[in-house]
Amino acid sequence: MSPENFKKLKELRKKLDKLDNSFIKLIKKRSNLVEKVLSLKKNKNEIVDQKRIKLILKEIRKKSIKNKIDPKITNRIWRNMIWSFIDFERRKFGKK
Repeated sequence: MSPENFKKLKELRKKLDKLDNSFIKLIKKRSNLVEKVLSLKKNKNEIVDQKRIKLILKEIRKKSIKNKIDPKITNRIWRNMIWSFIDFERRKFGKK
């Protein structure tokens, strides 16, 4: 890699790191909201709502296409996020 390209790479990685820090803050906010939602659930079987999951993924696909983002990327990200928070809720459910 040329020194010029290495410098560009380094700058781009700094921007990615900054963006990642923003994601961390958003995940914290989302975690707080998920905990509030969980506090309203009385039974563990209320944690997974397949209809809502399908609706969310459908909307994410539409928004991705509209914003010219590869929908496979956003679908995978949202599926992982949804199931990660479902796991979070399941772990927290018994502790509330």
